[in-house]
Amino acid sequence: GMTGEELFVLEAAAILHDVGIHISEARYGNCDGKHQEELGPDEARKVLSEVDGFTATQIERICWLIAHHHTYQDVTSLDHRILLEADFLVNSFEDHLALEGIITFRDHVFRSESAISMLNDMWGL
Repeated sequence: GMTGEELFVLEAAAILHDVGIHISEARYGNCDGKHQEELGPDEARKVLSEVDGFTATQIERICWLIAHHHTYQDVTSLDHRILLEADFLVNSFEDHLALEGIITFRDHVFRSESAISMLNDMWGL
């Protein structure tokens, strides 16, 4: 499980995780995940510095999650796992990914039973 603070941080990261997309598109002409990871944390820091309610430690964790939401190796924390699995669930639908790729990703990256179940339900697997 997660503490209330961990959930708070994860929710903020979930809201802000794609904040680097527009800069990536302007700079590189695409919204590649690695570019999002590179550019997103600085943009998130700008946003978070303008609102109350976040500690420096929370901001750093949010930015770390944004910087790793397309990093699928060495996933050791629950917040990272939830964010990347949730992002893939949405992206698999929005980006019309090939079923073979979805299955491969599920089999090699997904670990949480709920995300596997949701992915299977979404795609009739």
